[in-house]
Amino acid sequence: MSKNLVIVESPAKAKTINKFLGKNYTVVASMGHIIDLPKSKLGVDVENDFKPQYIVMTDRKKNLSALKKEAKGKEAIYLAADPDREGEAISWHLKNALCETDKNRKCYRVEFDEITKDAVLNAFKHPREIDMHLVNAQQARRILDRIVGYTLSPILWKKVARGLSAGRVQSVTVRLIVEREDQINKFNPEEYWDIEAQLKRKPDAPSEKFTARLEKYKNEKIEIKKQDEAERITGELKKEHFVVGDIKESKKKKNPYPPFTTSKLQQEAFNKLRFSGARTMHIAQTLYEGVDIGGEGSIGLITYMRTDSVKISKDAQGDAQKYILEKFGKKYYPEVPNTYKSKKGAQEAHEACRPTLPLREPNSIKGALTPDQFKLYVLIWNRFVASQMSQAIYSQTTIDINAGEYLFKTGAMKVVFDGYTAVYADTEDAPKDDEVTKNKLPELSVGLALDLLGVDPSQHFTKPPPRYSDASLVKALEELGIGRPSTYAPIIQTITTRDYVRRESGYFHPTELGAIVVKLLMKHFPKVLDVEFTAKMEDELDGIEEGAADWLIVLRSFYSPFMHSVEAARLEMKDVKKEVVPTNEICSMCGKPMVIKWGRRGKFMSCSDYPTCKNAKSITTGVKCPAAGCDGELVARRSTRGSFYGCSRYPKCTYIAKKLPETEGVV
Repeated sequence: MSKNLVIVESPAKAKTINKFLGKNYTVVASMGHIIDLPKSKLGVDVENDFKPQYIVMTDRKKNLSALKKEAKGKEAIYLAADPDREGEAISWHLKNALCETDKNRKCYRVEFDEITKDAVLNAFKHPREIDMHLVNAQQARRILDRIVGYTLSPILWKKVARGLSAGRVQSVTVRLIVEREDQINKFNPEEYWDIEAQLKRKPDAPSEKFTARLEKYKNEKIEIKKQDEAERITGELKKEHFVVGDIKESKKKKNPYPPFTTSKLQQEAFNKLRFSGARTMHIAQTLYEGVDIGGEGSIGLITYMRTDSVKISKDAQGDAQKYILEKFGKKYYPEVPNTYKSKKGAQEAHEACRPTLPLREPNSIKGALTPDQFKLYVLIWNRFVASQMSQAIYSQTTIDINAGEYLFKTGAMKVVFDGYTAVYADTEDAPKDDEVTKNKLPELSVGLALDLLGVDPSQHFTKPPPRYSDASLVKALEELGIGRPSTYAPIIQTITTRDYVRRESGYFHPTELGAIVVKLLMKHFPKVLDVEFTAKMEDELDGIEEGAADWLIVLRSFYSPFMHSVEAARLEMKDVKKEVVPTNEICSMCGKPMVIKWGRRGKFMSCSDYPTCKNAKSITTGVKCPAAGCDGELVARRSTRGSFYGCSRYPKCTYIAKKLPETEGVV
């Protein structure tokens, strides 16, 4: 019988760790949180210094009983949950449940950033006590979010519709999307014109032509607003002599990007793989916890993926150096190894997200991974190896061409040395392939006269700011300090599930419901919906984790003014449920006009004589249900899982679609 019990969150993690530890250790999974605040009520005694009322979760009672059974007779318990606030809180609750009743049983906390043999064994050589700063930081966030959510949501139920939710961070995120949509709707495009000249060397064949763009007139940047102005300038240019005025040659160096933080991983996974944040984090979790790759068995392939640090260990840097020198040669490795500085306020407790063994190339384990695991591992592996490689070098040529008092510019760029782009091409601001090769210039010299082949004016219009995608929304949240990297994916998942926003072709559109909720909350809770206030609150919560702030003081300073706003909102907030929109439709039961109202499933048609007449029906879309043999129409519905279109003859017909059939097929 083993002497020690090791508790992790998941069976996959337990399986991976179990093979590293000897027969004196039994490794089991808690399946995440076992003890938490109750779902049915606030669960916080606000009158008694915000004392949390923790309970054993209903669906985890069997887990706790099993853990207690495993703990019997054990000399020590090692709590090996993930190395973050949530993991620390899980460990603290387990310690209280399993160790406080037996004073002779030792209880240790162990943590590791990667699930490899060396990392795990080293962690067990250096166990520690529970870090109460981390626990209090988790408690403060949990209680604060619980207070906001469990207080604001019932107000929305009463004033808008049942089943709605509000949150400290989620509502601010919806605000960003709603405000971006307002900017797009209010945007007035402005006309402008570009003029390009098709040129060639006088002695050359027509195939040697190249393009230059008009930039200045009389040394001032030119702005052409109207077609007649563009046509006038075009006419003047056709009479001018085009002469090469100046040629500048320069070398442009591009540094590699640092290895991934959580937010950058989510952004790049969306940009390159079209993975949502939730999908990315789920796949990364499986790579971290361990995958059976054959000869080595189950092993963690990446370091912990919830991190805002870009530092890496000396061992990882050494492995990367060895790989790069062997695979690419000396010129691809910098004279001084690359190091990166994390952003201000980053938690440096963990490394960046990187492969646990850089020498393990993706293709060598492709057969052991699912397609999604392989794609994400390739992305993480490439980014890390590239981060340790030499700069890419480009040769840039810029040419001024004079045409009377008009100045044209053209240029070309080509790769001199590919450097890190040999592994991680098409990065965020490196020249794209089309920019590098698009304009091939003939040999030119200052003073050379050119033939004008044509002048081409082209009309353009300014564009509104783009809607947020998964990547750009995560980037905005990070830059504004809203939430933290580990929360981005669940935030986005929540606001889409609640039907506050919808993804359409990869971009977020606010729903009418989302806009209504945000505008109500902004009016009555301007501080809670304020971006700067939310960011400042995140900093205060981080301060608790660092031991620089008291969690109770942070909660007290928020609670009192918040509750003043709550009391006012209960009295003054507009009751959307009571607002009706007249229609021309007549009630089939009593002949009175039908009106549009809000309900728990969204908008619906109701008799204006309600409650005397209780006739009500869904608002149809006018689209016939495509189910075979059905004569119903599709209606818009909403559930806790989001919005959808269903047949008006439900439950007789159970057809469901995410969008109308013209734009998307059946779910």
